[in-house]
Amino acid sequence: MTPWRRIVIGLVAASVAGGMAGAGPLSARAQPLTPERALERLFVERPMQPDWFAPSFLSQVPAAQVEAIVAQLTAALGRFERVEREGASYVVVLERGLIPTQVALDGQGRFTGLFFHPPRARAAGDSSASAVRDAVAAFEALPGRVSVVVVEDGRVREALAADQPMAVGSAFKLAILAALADQVRSGQRQWDEVVHLEPGWKSLPSGILQAWPDGAPLTLYSLAALMISVSDNTAADALLHLAGREAVEALAPRNRPFLSTREAFILKGPDGEALLARYRAGDEAGRRALLAEIAGQPLPGVEALTGEPRALDVEWFFTGTELCALMERVRDLPLMGINPGVARPEEWASVAFKGGSEPGVLNLTTALTARDGRRLCVAATWNADQALDEARFVSLYALLLDALK
Repeated sequence: MTPWRRIVIGLVAASVAGGMAGAGPLSARAQPLTPERALERLFVERPMQPDWFAPSFLSQVPAAQVEAIVAQLTAALGRFERVEREGASYVVVLERGLIPTQVALDGQGRFTGLFFHPPRARAAGDSSASAVRDAVAAFEALPGRVSVVVVEDGRVREALAADQPMAVGSAFKLAILAALADQVRSGQRQWDEVVHLEPGWKSLPSGILQAWPDGAPLTLYSLAALMISVSDNTAADALLHLAGREAVEALAPRNRPFLSTREAFILKGPDGEALLARYRAGDEAGRRALLAEIAGQPLPGVEALTGEPRALDVEWFFTGTELCALMERVRDLPLMGINPGVARPEEWASVAFKGGSEPGVLNLTTALTARDGRRLCVAATWNADQALDEARFVSLYALLLDALK
């Protein structure tokens, strides 16, 4: 239920065999430490040294975190080959992918800034059937349960367990938005309609509205934009109330009752175990009757819901094809492009995105219009009873998008 962040990847890999073997430590070379050589050292030399980074960098990101990210990148994309310049930036070339990179060094050649963008496919622009098929197949190596679907011009092009219901985290907000958009189109509601923030709508982060004063005026458009762009949970619960639970359930019949984030957080919290047991034991009518009791309970602390996966049966379940069908209903709304997710908007005619995550759950769903007019949707979901390697998943997803260009 956290918002999908624009992914920043800055990591390091294990010692690389071949390629650079015998080159010797870069620090011992006579040439000045250029950005290319600093990146080469980052991916090749071990052990990583803290003095490769300026104190200002280490105060924000520890060297161990950088090392972990690079290890994830090389695990997903193979060994380091070289660094190439690309305008004012750089590209780290690995066996199976390219990593656009921004670098800043101080006068001593230490990193003061390091930003890894989502990876690109080695054969950029190759949208052949084999390239896309291989990109989808790469997800099969992930532990746990994985679903991937690629829809092109209304037809499934490639799929991996596309019709398997999966927990999708905040991607469920697509159903709320679709129900609201239907009501706006029918004239039942207006995007500029003003509502006042009710205390009963307030949930836990992600988002900002949980900290706003009670009674704050908000338009439906503002609520929808916050719900999608920063995955504001309070905005989602407000719109679920305003659109009506039944209207949303009509678009998501597997999820009955359709839980608010507040209700889900209470059931997952450490003080909600008795309620959770009753909820699990109940049929739909029993669960629906329990919602009034849940509403009277306080929210748990955010810290209680971090760490290991917890009560993953209390979630929102969709197949990849269902998510793409929901995305098709809302993809042309301008607010869907505020946060483009993993896609690079400059490479597409349009981008619409919603993702979702909680411990053990990760989803990325993107609708894209290619410059040649093709309408695409790519939905990928990963569920596991363990912490997920988000960087690896995002790397695979970025490579799939690149193969579809």
